[in-house]
Parts: sequence; C-alpha cells; structure tokens
Amino acid sequence: MQKIWNKIFFLLICISVLLINNISAQNIENDSVKYLDEVQIIGKKITSEIIPPRRLSGEVLQSLSSQSVADAVRFFSGVQVKDYGGIGGLKTINIRSMGTNQMGVFYDGIQLGNAQNGQVDLGRFSLDNIESISIYNGQKSSALQSAKDYGAAGTIYLQTLKPKFSENKNFNIIARLKSGSSGLINPSFLWQQNFKNLFAVSLGAEFLHANGKYKFHYKSFNTTADTIAVRKNGDINAFRSEIALFGNIKNGGDWKIHFYNYNSQRGLPGYIARNLFEHLDRQWDNNFFTQISIKKSFQKYSLLFNAKYANDYTHYENPDFRTQFVDVNYRQNEIYFSFANSYKPLKIWEIALSTDYQFNNLFSNRDDFSFPVRNTFLTAFSSNIKLKFVKIQTSILGTFIKDKVKIGVAQSQKPQFTPAIITTFSPFKLFPLDFRAFYKRIFRMPTFNDLYYTITTNSYLKPEFVQQYGLGTEYSMRQSATNVKKLNFSTDFYYNFVENKIVATPTVNPFRWQMMNLGKVKIIGVDLSADIELVLIKDLIINILANYSYQNARDFSNKKDIFYGHLIPYSPQNCINLAINFDYKKFSFNYSFLYTGERFSSSENYVENYLYPFQTHDISTGYFFIFKSKNKIHAETHKVSVNLKVNNIFNKQYDIVLNYPMPGTNFKVAVGWEF
Repeated sequence: MQKIWNKIFFLLICISVLLINNISAQNIENDSVKYLDEVQIIGKKITSEIIPPRRLSGEVLQSLSSQSVADAVRFFSGVQVKDYGGIGGLKTINIRSMGTNQMGVFYDGIQLGNAQNGQVDLGRFSLDNIESISIYNGQKSSALQSAKDYGAAGTIYLQTLKPKFSENKNFNIIARLKSGSSGLINPSFLWQQNFKNLFAVSLGAEFLHANGKYKFHYKSFNTTADTIAVRKNGDINAFRSEIALFGNIKNGGDWKIHFYNYNSQRGLPGYIARNLFEHLDRQWDNNFFTQISIKKSFQKYSLLFNAKYANDYTHYENPDFRTQFVDVNYRQNEIYFSFANSYKPLKIWEIALSTDYQFNNLFSNRDDFSFPVRNTFLTAFSSNIKLKFVKIQTSILGTFIKDKVKIGVAQSQKPQFTPAIITTFSPFKLFPLDFRAFYKRIFRMPTFNDLYYTITTNSYLKPEFVQQYGLGTEYSMRQSATNVKKLNFSTDFYYNFVENKIVATPTVNPFRWQMMNLGKVKIIGVDLSADIELVLIKDLIINILANYSYQNARDFSNKKDIFYGHLIPYSPQNCINLAINFDYKKFSFNYSFLYTGERFSSSENYVENYLYPFQTHDISTGYFFIFKSKNKIHAETHKVSVNLKVNNIFNKQYDIVLNYPMPGTNFKVAVGWEF
C-alpha cells in the first residue's frame, strides 16, 4: 500500500511540473523568475495582514548567536523553548504556556507534522537556508490559506531562501564552515541556478558532527553530591539535503516544489540524577518529505493548491540490560492535500473556503502494537473585511477525525467546529498606532503516542480545548530620511483557558514520557516588545530587539487536589530577552541576553521541584570583505565573511528541563563564501 501511494504522489508531482512549465513557457519574457529586494517603507507601516506577525529576517536573524531555528525563536516574546542540552538535544517550542502540540510549524507554507508524538524538533532546521521566521498568536490572518493554517493556537512560519539573481548572473553559490565547542564540525553548501528564466533551482546540503561533550556542575538536592562532570552520549552525526524548484505563472501566480531529507544518528544523554551520569540510549532518524504549492490569481478569484508526502523513520535502542533493554523502530507516513479558494465580491470584502485532507499511519516492530491509522478532514470558511480604519477576519474551522487500530480500541471523536475573530483598529490616518483584538477556540486530538503508547494507563486521554482572548496595541513606523530607521513597540494582554490540557512529563526513559490531562488551566499574561533601528553616525547602525513576558499559568482542575492553583510544570512567570546588534561598514558586533524566571518541574510546586531562574549572555563579532575576480566579460564579486560567537560567556550552570544540564561557556567560528 505504501509503495502505491508513493507512486501516485510522484506521478502527481511529475504531471504538475509538466503543466506548470507549459504555462510558464507561454510568457517567458514577462514571467521570468525575478525576485525584488526588500523595499523601504516610509512613514506608516502598511501591511495586508489584519494582525502582522512578529518576524526575524535578514541580517538581524543571521547576527543572533544561534545554531538552529530553535535558538533564534527564543528572541520572541511569550515563547518558551524546551531544550534538553547540547547541539544534538531535542528542541521544541511552546507559546504562551499552551503546550508544544498547540504550536503549528509551517515550512514554506505547508505544516510540518508528526502524528506519532506531535512534536517538531526545531533543532534540525539550520538558519543557513532560512530567510525569515514569523510567529502568529491565534492564526495567520490572510484570506488565501489552507485549512491547516486555522488549526492551531499559534503558528510559526519558516521561509526558506528564495533565489535572487543580479544582472547578467544566473547562479549563486554560498558555502559556510562552522567549528567550535563539543567537537563541532558543520559545513554547508547552497547553489542557486536560473534556467533561462523558465524556473530557478535551489540545492542545499549540510553536515553536522559533534561529540556533544561539555562540563557541567552537579549538586544533588537531597544528598551531599557536589561535583564537576562531563556530559556524555550527546554526540550527533546529521546530514540535511534540500532541492527546491521555483517558477512563475502567466498573468499572476507562482509555484514551488520542495524535496527535503534529514538523516541523523545521535546519542540521548538522558537525565542526571542519583549519581547516574551516563546513558547508553541511541536514536536514528530519517525524515523525508516532498511538497508542492501552486498559487494562481485572477481578477477577483485566487486559488492555492498544496500537496505533501512525508515519511519519517525512527529507531531507538537502549542496550543497557541493567535498566531495560529496548530495540524498537517506528515508521510513519503522511499524505496531505489542500485546496483553498478566495473571492472578492467587493473591494473591501474577501471570502475564502479551504478544504484539507490528511492521512497518517504508524508502524512498529513492537509486540502488541496498535498500528494506528488516522484520517483527518478539515474545512474552513473565512471572511475578511478591510475598511479605512478597521480590518476584521471571522472564520470557522470544521475538524473531522477518524482513527482505526488493529489491536485495542481506537479513540472516537465527534466533529468539532471552532470559530475565530480577529480585528485591528487604526484610528489615525498618519500616526502609526494600531489597536487589535482576537478570540479563538481551537482543539487538538491526542497524538498516537498519547493514546496508544503511554507509560501509564492513560490511553484514553481527552481532546484538549483552548479558548484564547487577546487585546493589544502596536506602534510601528519606518523612516528613511532620519536617523531613526525603524520604531516598533507593542503590548499584548491575553487570557487562555485550556480544558483537558495534555501535559508530558519526563520519566526515567528519555524516549518514553508520561501523559496526563489537567482538567482546567487558566493562563493570564502580557507581552511587551520593542524593535528599534537607529543610525548613530554615518555607517554605524544599531538594531535593538527587546521582549518581556509575564505569564501566570495555573491548574484549577480540582479543588481537592493538593496542587490546586499551583503553576503548571515548566511555565516561568517572567522572561526577558534582549539582542543588540551594531553594524559599522564591514564590521558587526552582537550582544544578547536571556532571562528565564523560576518555575517548577511538577504540578506540585514544592521546593524539591523548584527550578532556579537563570540568565545567559552571548556575544558575537563578524567581519566581511568583498573582492572582484578578473574576467574579460564582467567582474565576478566574491564575499568572504568571518564570525566568532561565544555563548554563555559567564559560564552559567542551569537546566531548562530538570536534570538535563545545559552547556556552560562555548564558542563557534564560522567562515562563509558567497559567489
């Protein structure tokens, strides 16, 4: 069956390529692959989105002391990243304490999925091929989007680099080599080619090796143990490869086909407790997907077609007979189709209808495995009204899920209809101050692991429902004639009510977690953000990113529980992040600061579950130079850059997840060549 689906999907992609190329070839001159540089907006910032996202892009994104996407998203307000330590450690994102599985992660507009555990490891996405990272609270508010875009409490969009070609040049080459602490060796290569203005191709590859060793300070809570140890079994070998094809369609439209593969072998360093400093667990992963996206616009009508096939393989092994010998593998398949339509009956009014279908299954060599299969149908209807001072989007999402299992009892779920309303009010014509508000109700089904592979008897978890209320204001201005290039200040107040919140807590087995429902969780918070760009003197530019988040997320499930009213696990009340970047001609310097407040590792907020607040300071500096090679026809420009990054310069010892110590001071050197 799997081979049949592979052939069908491959045939669909081939047919799509032939049709697209035929359409594109009809107007080569007008529809050649061209990409414009970023445009400077003067005065009030204009955006087509009802509530614009928070975004990191361009030089600001590259200047952060970040190894992966997971490191970069730490600089958004209201975001917590769970990091289990080291370069190869699992890294997942959580927004406003609603949980990792409530966060939708989109790669070039199509959601990344994991039906087995619902978690997307952001550590496997390098920044070398990322153009921008955008985060939405609630949902993305454009009209033409898939039903999946409405289906999460928050979304993060990863936009890969698009080919941009200068005049009289049909190719670009970017090569980088990084090395540093923990035995890091990380070369990457990107080649972009324009084929006679018909379409463009981007080919990227990256290799990552690290031994994962770093020193940490261990002090036991209830014993006299106090020592300096070395983190072991955190090594990783990973290879990422991507091929993307881009093209335009006559009279408005574009298409893209993407192939992605990530293969890794790593050790799972595990928890440090009770004088246990080393684990033998190993994990092998192979993640592959291919996706296609076609967008076409007419006068009043637009359509968007997305399709995807993904195949993920995981092999986990624990050879330690003293604990529990495990040798198990999993393979999951995903087939996804989406068709979205939008129509503008009036200049100020746009309506849209989207329909998605997704098929997931999971195989394993475990005894008595359930072999679950899930069919998901999503349909969304939305209406966007854009008046002079007011923008409003209303939407309703219908979710229809059917599970089947070979062994055991499948979870049954009634159809769910979840609404949302988003609005922005801009009362001043020239003064760039906006007020915004949104309400959204959303739900998520438990994952395959939640339902059919739990460490306790919680195999019948209830679906999780979230009601979100948000109210905020934003001042956003860009200038070009003054020393102030950009000013952006925003304040957001929110209240989230989560019913049957699904919480994962680590166990002695790092591969297998304990799942449980918390009946009622109330989350009150505020996010403060600032993004400032100034020209201090000629050629000296400073960019400041600053965020503060306050969150109060408490469990109000049962008054009889001893932890009634306590903070939920791993939910800090206070978080601060700051990044300051200086650019002077060819020299750059970056300083970043991260503070995470106190939190607890368990629903019971007792001293033995207390996690101390921590703060880290990172710095980086870089220099680039440009030279031109001799050529009889035209000079060829080469750019060579050198960067040095030092993270945690004060060697702070801390845990993000209890008993998973993070690295102390570590460094990275990167050399880049662009041609």
